[in-house]
Amino acid sequence: AEAQRFADVEITHGRVAMLSSLGFLVGEQVEGSGFLFDAEVTGPAINHFQQVPATFWGLLGALIFTVEANRVQKAWQNPFQADKLFLLKDDFTPGDYQFDPLKLSAGKDVEWLNDKKLKELNNGRVAMVAISGMIAQELVNGLNLIPADEVLEMGKADALVAMGAQCAGTVDEAACAKAFEAAERVATFAP
Repeated sequence: AEAQRFADVEITHGRVAMLSSLGFLVGEQVEGSGFLFDAEVTGPAINHFQQVPATFWGLLGALIFTVEANRVQKAWQNPFQADKLFLLKDDFTPGDYQFDPLKLSAGKDVEWLNDKKLKELNNGRVAMVAISGMIAQELVNGLNLIPADEVLEMGKADALVAMGAQCAGTVDEAACAKAFEAAERVATFAP
């Protein structure tokens, strides 16, 4: 029962990490555009959380509550009827919430399903490490992920130094993001 619970938790955290990794990258690529939140969200993804309007967080909280309530109803034993807390139902398969709106697994054999479950588990593990690395990098240097890598790979460290001087003492993240974009352009087009 304990191993089953840990397996379910690992799968759930892997799914969240896969979505987080994707959201981290996409969020930084559309930042400052009118695509989301009227271009109010700028800077590294680790700082987007504080910039998003409260209405969005209310709706997201309601969605999370609904998903988690359904997950608990499907997977977990009633704590008032079970002999101890935090037990999964005996007939529950970890990670299987019967959510397949596109019917991707319909008509597939057990071997195919097991292969996909293993791939999901492994990709979830990689995503947990990846999102940790993404967060760590942004906490260390305060720069967006992909542009920072592009400039550093080009060996144009002078552009980053110029950006650092331009952003020194600046609290405004939007100004820093614009300075970084300017530094990136200099680094890209420099001979």
